[in-house]
Amino acid sequence: MTKQMLTAMTAGLMLAAAAPAVAQQGGSTVTTATTQGPILSFSVSEEVRSRPDQATVGAGVTTTAPTAVEAMRLNAAAMDKLIAAAKARGIKAQDIQTNGINLSPQYDYNNRGDGQPPRFLGYQVSNSVRATTSKIDDIGPLLDALVAAGGTNVDGPWFGMKDPDAQLVGARGSAIKAAEAKAADYAKLAGYRGVELVSIGEGSFGAQPPMPMVRLQAMDAAGKATPVEPGQVANTLTLSFQYRLVR
Repeated sequence: MTKQMLTAMTAGLMLAAAAPAVAQQGGSTVTTATTQGPILSFSVSEEVRSRPDQATVGAGVTTTAPTAVEAMRLNAAAMDKLIAAAKARGIKAQDIQTNGINLSPQYDYNNRGDGQPPRFLGYQVSNSVRATTSKIDDIGPLLDALVAAGGTNVDGPWFGMKDPDAQLVGARGSAIKAAEAKAADYAKLAGYRGVELVSIGEGSFGAQPPMPMVRLQAMDAAGKATPVEPGQVANTLTLSFQYRLVR
C-alpha cells in the first residue's frame, strides 16, 4: 500500500469522525450533533422591599444581691413582671423566648493600687427575653410598657417578614426574563443563533436596613409613646443560570 493511499484513508476517517451522526426513521432524517456549544454562566439578582409585618424586641433586668440565691430570686420576681407586661400588650406565650441568663460575682477593684485584694460586692444576675409581634404600630407602646415594668436592658427592634419567600414570587419571573434577555444578547454578540437553558439555581437572603434608633423616654402628659419607624425590609433573590450557546 502506497504512502499516498494511507494518507487518503486517514483523512477520510477524520472526516467521518467529525461528521454528525445520521439516522433514518420512517423516511425522515434525524441529525444529532456530536459536539455541543460552549456554556454561558451568570447570575441575576432581584431585590424586593416592603413594609415589615413582624418585629422583635428584647428586654431584660439586672439584679444584685449579697448571695447568688438572693440575686436569682430577685431577678426571677422582676422577670415575672416584665413577661406579664409583654403578655398584657398582646404578646403570646409562644412568642416570648428567654434570650440569656448570666450570674456572676461582682468586685470593687478601686483599692488595687494599695496592694489590697478586690472587695467582694455580691452577685449580679442578668436575664433577658425577646418578644415577637405582628402589631408593628404597637412597638413603641410595648417598649414603654417593658420599661415601666422594670426593664433596664432594652434592645431592638428587629423588623422582618413572616414569610420572606412569599416576597420573592414575582421576583423569580423578573429574574428569569432578565436572564433570557442577557443570554440572548451574549449569543448574538458571540455569533451564535440562540441559547438553550441548562440549569437554574436559587439562593436568596434577607437584608435589613439600619435599625432605627429607639429613644426611650417617659411618656409625656399627652401620653405619647416612644416613636418607632419600621421603614422597609429588603429581600434579595439571586438566581444562577447556565445556558448553552447554539449555532
